[in-house]
Amino acid sequence: MLECAIVGGGIHGTYLAQRLLEETAIERSALRIVDPHAQLLESFRRKARACEMSSLRSTFVHHVGTEPFGLEDFAEARNREDELLPTRAYPRRPSLSLFLDYADHVIERRGLESLHRQAAVESIGRETHGRSGESLVLETDDGDALESRAVVLAIGHGGRYRRPAWADGVEGIDHVWDEAFDPAATADETIVVGGGITAAQLATDLCERETVTLLSREELTTATVEADPRWINWNHVERQLHRHPPGSRRRLEVLQAAQNRGTIPPRLLETLESAANGDALSIRRGEVRSARGVDGRVRLLLETGGCLSADRVVLATGFEPVFEHPFVGHVADSCGLERGYRGMPVLEDETLAWRRTGGEASPVHVTGALAAGTAGPLAGTVIGARRAADRICHSIAVDTGPPMAAD
Repeated sequence: MLECAIVGGGIHGTYLAQRLLEETAIERSALRIVDPHAQLLESFRRKARACEMSSLRSTFVHHVGTEPFGLEDFAEARNREDELLPTRAYPRRPSLSLFLDYADHVIERRGLESLHRQAAVESIGRETHGRSGESLVLETDDGDALESRAVVLAIGHGGRYRRPAWADGVEGIDHVWDEAFDPAATADETIVVGGGITAAQLATDLCERETVTLLSREELTTATVEADPRWINWNHVERQLHRHPPGSRRRLEVLQAAQNRGTIPPRLLETLESAANGDALSIRRGEVRSARGVDGRVRLLLETGGCLSADRVVLATGFEPVFEHPFVGHVADSCGLERGYRGMPVLEDETLAWRRTGGEASPVHVTGALAAGTAGPLAGTVIGARRAADRICHSIAVDTGPPMAAD
């Protein structure tokens, strides 16, 4: 039996595995990262390639290693300090290449791939062991179940992307996060739909080799980071968020007000607007009413009555709410876990353990966007992985004991 199984091998799962090995008595043989991709961080790498990301929004001290200045030391040792990019009135940011190279260095140095079980978790259920307690059973798509004392859900947004109803069934419309989307497959004309950082990054890169229209519902707005940096600190989170009941509507309202959703960093907006001064990029504001294919092109009819057409349309319209992910609902039902407003997991604020419907803590913990109701608006970011691990590691270290003997 495992002591802990981490579901998800992205930034959160990879980071948490190191902290568990460093700060708890869990042995390597008793820890697994369960993820369907061929390598850790593969989903993040693919998304970065899809939008042709060049640098991180977060600072150089936020990365997958456990040593705060590890990435900076890595850059200095390899004469790559120029890849720590300046940000106006904010600490330096790493280039994507530097961030990923350091991540690979950490994964190799810590031997984390040896913890990786390549499989998709299809369900999680409870198994009782008489008076000695219970364990969790993870059913996987390869038919080989895992049994673990504790489970941490680190599933990100779970691969579900916002796709407007008007795009359904129309050939030539892709989402930027679709596995089939290839940014290198150029067209003569492309419409990018969206108004956030992903849309802006994709539009500025595509316009270097084709004609691009960026179509946004709202005026483009800027923000350096995803939320006020004060949300990094647990003291601020406790004052502003934890004063409301776990899983409550009020917590979700505080989160939504604090998140800088659909914003673009000032440096990127400057690049975007500079490109728009040329002939290859135009920025339009409007709501799409309908879409259809016409003579091998895609035509968008706008609510204002105007229309746009291009060889292809790429949606950069974000993610569906992770609280409403079917897998999250299945886990809650099978393990008897409590859900709050709009499906938000009701967590123990001190441990990120998911409460059972009876009120007691369960051995299921969460990190990433799924933990936003307790960890705050930065829960899904790199720094969110660090803050969640602070509390999850302490909880698992306290809760784990000698292996259970089955009756």
